[in-house]
Amino acid sequence: MQALKARVENGRLKLDEPTDLPEGQLIELVPLDEVFLNGGDDLDDEERAALHESIREGIEDMEAGRTVDAKTAIAALRSRL
Repeated sequence: MQALKARVENGRLKLDEPTDLPEGQLIELVPLDEVFLNGGDDLDDEERAALHESIREGIEDMEAGRTVDAKTAIAALRSRL
């Protein structure tokens, strides 16, 4: 889904973009400045440590040759359909 843009007018958020979201869907809007100040995401310290560990393991797997070519992986997934 593409990000929605809103403008502040008279202290209210004004959104004027088409969307295919369902009626009544609750959307949380966060100013980009706040997102960037907080590291660009909403991970807590434990989640961020787990992400970094997973990335480190992936790099080790790649260096050890324990990877599968993306085209091969996609073909295998498609063959299961």
